[in-house]
Amino acid sequence: MKYKISLFLLLTAVLFSCQNEDEKRRAENAKEAKKKEAIFNNINKGWTFIDEPINEISESQLNSWTEWREFMKEIGDKPRKTIGAFQKKSAAISKKAMALNNSIPTEFSQPAIKSRISILITKIKMLDLFIHLNKIPDDKVVFWVQEINKELISLERQMDKIVERAKVPKEEGEEDFLRMLDTARAIPNAVAPPQIDQKVPRLE
Repeated sequence: MKYKISLFLLLTAVLFSCQNEDEKRRAENAKEAKKKEAIFNNINKGWTFIDEPINEISESQLNSWTEWREFMKEIGDKPRKTIGAFQKKSAAISKKAMALNNSIPTEFSQPAIKSRISILITKIKMLDLFIHLNKIPDDKVVFWVQEINKELISLERQMDKIVERAKVPKEEGEEDFLRMLDTARAIPNAVAPPQIDQKVPRLE
């Protein structure tokens, strides 16, 4: 009889312990789910890109740049529902940004534009890195979205300057003067004439 009572008490203790473990696991899962939901909500709220040209000049000039149009379309298409959707979108944006470097239109193929595109790509890669971490730092993700927006504005403003400068008529001879200043086009120095030795007697 004592054996049966001891066995009953042992089984009761095991069942009670298992029940406590299940409750603890459920509480931890609920806490983790709540944390993931908060991260998703913060990213969803902060994921807002400037997907329209900041003025008409940029819009008219950039219509012929296919890679730019595709990039802007990609950042304008906001993902929904899951963190996984944001991760896929980030990877797609990174891929489209990389293509910009290979197809810069002639009028924008200048150091000021190229450097800004490189900075933009770097910031997009940082966004892609942080959103793919196991523990996603949502504040960092939102920060890099804001940084990308700043770089987009800087890039478009630089494009506008180039377009505005191109509209200003050049004065007569200015084109030749600018070519002369271009060191890459400079005429190499001619070979110096041989020096005459002053000590050699000359015929009178």
